[in-house]
Amino acid sequence: MDLDDVWRTIDAERSSLADLLEDLSPTEWRTASLCEAWRVGDVAVHLTQAHMGLGAALVGAVRAGGGFDRMIRDSALRAAPLPPGECARRLRAMVGSRRTAPFVTPTEPLIDVLVHGQDIAVPLGRERPVPPAPATAAAQRVWDMGFPFRARKRLAGLRLRATDGDLVLGEGAPVEGTTGDLLLLVTGRAATVHRLSGEGVRRLPAADGRREDSRRTT
Repeated sequence: MDLDDVWRTIDAERSSLADLLEDLSPTEWRTASLCEAWRVGDVAVHLTQAHMGLGAALVGAVRAGGGFDRMIRDSALRAAPLPPGECARRLRAMVGSRRTAPFVTPTEPLIDVLVHGQDIAVPLGRERPVPPAPATAAAQRVWDMGFPFRARKRLAGLRLRATDGDLVLGEGAPVEGTTGDLLLLVTGRAATVHRLSGEGVRRLPAADGRREDSRRTT
């Protein structure tokens, strides 16, 4: 994907996610997401912080004692509770912007909105299709970047192949599924493992619906 396509996808995903948030009931808003210890509403608040400036990030890091995961979690929880309508408004206000948080490429907000959209939709049983081409770019970036996902290490000895696109990652026992489900896998989610096939699936964690931690996707 070229840079314009990346940003067009981010805009479309933010806009559609805002629509979804406005449609959620209070019970859904309080439902546990795929991120451990984060409710759906917490994930939504986190997504509104994609334009966090350097100053706010540094303050958050100091408060968290330098811990990346804790800084991300604390920043979202400190801003909560925001109602669904306000989260939706803030997401829509980002549409058309090309701003990123400090030290990240435009692919990181793409990963963020694709994966966190599933963190919200999957436990609610809401259909939220993942576009294969953007998910391919996102999964490749996750695979290449190492920290914080360490996908190469976690999934060593497996060959991931998409059934709806060109994504191929790793070498070894085959694991096949949609690009969207493979993106969730490389970012540490086990909720859709049951939808994957191939000899390598037996080596994957059980689909317990939760991620190992609450760090964000970037």
